[in-house]
Amino acid sequence: MSKAIFIRNANQLITLQGGSYAPRVKGEMSELGIIEQGSVWIEDGVIQAVGTDAELIAKYEARLAEAEVVDARGKLVTPGLVDPHTHLVFAGSRENEFNMRLQGSTYMEIMNAGGGIHATTRRTQAATHEELFQESYERLNQFLRHGVTTVEAKSGYGMEWETELKQLEVAKQLNEKHVIDIVPTFMGAHAVPKEYKEQPDEFVRLLIEEMIPKVAELGLAEFNDVFCEHGVFTPEQSRRILEAGKRHGLLAKIHADEIEPYEGAELAAEVGAVSADHLLKASEKGMKAMAEMGVVGVLLPGTAYFLMAESANGRKMVDLGVPVALSTDCNPGSSPTVSLPFIMNLGCLKMGMTPAEVITATTINAAHAINRGGEIGSLEAGKKGDVTIFNVENYMKLQYLYGVNHTDTVVKNGHVVVKGGQLVEELSLS
Repeated sequence: MSKAIFIRNANQLITLQGGSYAPRVKGEMSELGIIEQGSVWIEDGVIQAVGTDAELIAKYEARLAEAEVVDARGKLVTPGLVDPHTHLVFAGSRENEFNMRLQGSTYMEIMNAGGGIHATTRRTQAATHEELFQESYERLNQFLRHGVTTVEAKSGYGMEWETELKQLEVAKQLNEKHVIDIVPTFMGAHAVPKEYKEQPDEFVRLLIEEMIPKVAELGLAEFNDVFCEHGVFTPEQSRRILEAGKRHGLLAKIHADEIEPYEGAELAAEVGAVSADHLLKASEKGMKAMAEMGVVGVLLPGTAYFLMAESANGRKMVDLGVPVALSTDCNPGSSPTVSLPFIMNLGCLKMGMTPAEVITATTINAAHAINRGGEIGSLEAGKKGDVTIFNVENYMKLQYLYGVNHTDTVVKNGHVVVKGGQLVEELSLS
């Protein structure tokens, strides 16, 4: 039995209670469930009680001496942040492409010239399991310092079975060895390998008949994702890939309408995807279809920012009833960042979302985007003891002071893993 944790007397405690069964939409995204002078009691890694400091003092008066007390006086306390779209496991970097873009090259021009996804694929194929593990482990440490307690992690830098398997096995090992929870996604359909450029349907067949069944048999992924984009996978190919994953028990996700309108949002609704991600060029028809089917729109404003493109219309999606989540899209080419708080800033500054909405989008809605809404994303009894404490007085200030990492303390599964903005010396997995 682990020691009880008593987080007490927060200036604002954001609970987001009541959103465990469905993501929040429209006005619900602004209902944060704020408790002033709020406190949380955690035991055995699970939240036991949430309320005012006075209420919890009265409830646990006889046990206060046995608890580890975390003083949140003057600070903002939220659920642990959730990042629902990352390409966590990869090797190398692509800063040379950054310079090329500044000189006018487009994302697809770079990719078609052998850069982009293909460049990272070559480096990831060449890296050993241990090299990938160590590089990704350090990225997770940086996520943790920014208040993130759960991340989704995609494969996709293999484009052949051995490297896709290596990425998924590294993700599994990271989930076992690091305090952050890793939710794995198979994305063999990230791009068409050069050797299949003239016969892309043959690569689709390979994915459907060989790779997806193996991933499912080995239990290495929960989701199956595809890059539905002109010049990558067509809507028809994407449908076949996603339906094949569903037949093998893999939930559907889709990279949709990022560079051109391509009916990816519509496809997400048709196949019952858990989320459709990017959506910079999504049609209003597609947005409405997603809203009707409850497909979470995972928006990635850091990617648009880094590619110097117009952001997705987050304001419109919220108003239409799409349950919106936000993510870093951490990857070496189009969004080399681990700062989910900065992404929250961009959600306000570039997509017209409110400070309250971006909190919801990086907690409970992000949890639903990875099928974890019943376990994380809000502070209420029975959920994991995942908590982030920011060194600001209120949630408005968190967005007002943009581009700054305000993370002070992170509690993961009832253990303090970041204190004073620094990782604790020993990260406990118990």
